Amino acid sequence: MESSYTPNREPLAPLAFSFLPLGAVKPRGWLQQQLRIQAEGLSGHLDEFWPDLVHSGWLGGTGEAWERGPYYVDGLVPLAHLLEDPRLIAKARRWMDWVLDHQHEDGWLGPIRDPRHRAYDAWPVTVMLKALTQHQEATGDGRVIPALLRFCAFLRDRLAQYPLHEWAHYRWADLVLSIVWLYNRTGERWLLGVAEEVHRQGYDWTDHFTHFRYPERVTEGHYDLMNHGVNNAMGIKAPGVWFQFSRAEADRRAVYEALANLDRYHGQVTGVFTCDEHLAGLNPSQGTELCTVVEYLFSLENLIAILGDAAFADRLERIAYNALPATFSPDMWAHQYDQQVNQVLCTVAKRNWSNGPDANIFGLEPNYGCCTANMHQGWPKFAHSLWMATPEGGLAAIAYAPCQVTATVRGGQRITIVEETDYPFMETVRFRLEMPRAAVFPLTFRAPAWCEEAILEAGCSRVLSAGEFHTFERLWEPGEVCTLHLPMRVKALRRSRGAVALERGPLVFSLKMGEEWRYLRGEAPHDDWEVLPTTPWNYGLIVDREAPERSVKVIIRPVGEKPFSPDGAPVLLKVQGRRVPEWTLVDHVAGPLPESPVRSAEPVEELTLIPYGSTNLRVTEFPELEG
Repeated sequence: MESSYTPNREPLAPLAFSFLPLGAVKPRGWLQQQLRIQAEGLSGHLDEFWPDLVHSGWLGGTGEAWERGPYYVDGLVPLAHLLEDPRLIAKARRWMDWVLDHQHEDGWLGPIRDPRHRAYDAWPVTVMLKALTQHQEATGDGRVIPALLRFCAFLRDRLAQYPLHEWAHYRWADLVLSIVWLYNRTGERWLLGVAEEVHRQGYDWTDHFTHFRYPERVTEGHYDLMNHGVNNAMGIKAPGVWFQFSRAEADRRAVYEALANLDRYHGQVTGVFTCDEHLAGLNPSQGTELCTVVEYLFSLENLIAILGDAAFADRLERIAYNALPATFSPDMWAHQYDQQVNQVLCTVAKRNWSNGPDANIFGLEPNYGCCTANMHQGWPKFAHSLWMATPEGGLAAIAYAPCQVTATVRGGQRITIVEETDYPFMETVRFRLEMPRAAVFPLTFRAPAWCEEAILEAGCSRVLSAGEFHTFERLWEPGEVCTLHLPMRVKALRRSRGAVALERGPLVFSLKMGEEWRYLRGEAPHDDWEVLPTTPWNYGLIVDREAPERSVKVIIRPVGEKPFSPDGAPVLLKVQGRRVPEWTLVDHVAGPLPESPVRSAEPVEELTLIPYGSTNLRVTEFPELEG
């Protein structure tokens, strides 16, 4: 019996890792609870009342027939199967059945929007293909692969007549991912030609990131799909996806140029970049769209599999544990369209953004409904990607969270590894091996780049080099326990204008603020809310940059039911600061950060910082006080 590794077929470049079938990784502990919160919130009920889903053209209805149905089911399918939730599985199956049972005679999948004008738009079908491939892996549905082959034959025969346009032109890499998935399972060589034509018609992301043309905030009059934030988050993976075909160093290098340029000109301390619709510069009061967050995660998950760089996994954790939870209310019945690193006021107001006045409130459909449809994939796909298979017949721990993985390793033995941890809040991760008999196979662990003293205890103690994957191949015994110690030191990060931000492990920390939730509109529990501060926010910090632990007290509390909530935060930092009176609101956001170091004659106060993902209002980048 082969291992669980699914290789790229020739002539594609070999994969560093391969995704395990959906369902091989199951969440446990706080992560399972987080997915359960999601299932009991919007994700588990949206199709019961949101008109765009209730009347979806993807279910034969007369309503929206473009991307919103596919977006929703692309997150619903993994959420349902990771939780093994019969209610959600039945919901997902309803969508899958309709799409598969109503394939057009010519091979097209889904609604045809307007026969008179660009009748065949590949973009929404591209999203539905991702849902279909996940459904096939989880259920073995025998209809999926034949349906995808017929659709790809349509593309082969009709792409010249109906070329990629608008969103599909920029998001071609997601379509190629599904074509590669299909090719690896069928060996049909003509699929490679379809992928090559999709790439030829698509936007050149390799050139875009190599010769980056957006070093500043994009202003009105210059908005286009090339500087659109979500397109860039999706485009990050495009050179890597195509590297499988080209094996060209320029494509591989463009992935790193993408990350570096977006960080340099628009990066935020949470690992994402600003894009309150379009690229928006370094100011931490600019917004980042929720769709950008979940698509950035999906890009990183695929880049890890293709290129195998531990740096991508570091960033994956940073975004998943900070930017992802912060953009939802703790019960996940409400979300923002745009989140801010310095977010001191969530109200309906005109801001210096390319989005509308309600973009940062919490609600059902603030600003625009794409995030309402697309937000569901973030947590379940992250959970699914915690473990991957290796070419040598082993397993790799890509990111850390409580979970268990069941897979076949070299030699044909099926094993389960139970991962027990309260990471990212706590420092220790334990792996318990469950298998019928001893076996020799490789296990790979990641030492995060932020941890200079990672120690793995597996028979003996080993110090792991930071920022790398480490593989251990030996005889593993049933019931054996490996323990990974990841000491978390508080670090001070220098940000734009000399500002300072604090991190501990993969978590970024923000000022805990008092909140007033003010009802705005809608019907409970999916109504819209403004959030106003009830405590001051304009503080500078007193921090020893060289040894921040001297000026910061760490308080650890048990991980409860809602760790991503202000009152449920398991880790607190106590630090001293002073008010900075000249730092005030400008256009309904925290004004530009005063250049650090700053002076203040205000009294010293003890401030409480909590994980960024646990906040609704926050300051994360602070002026540093002089002396």
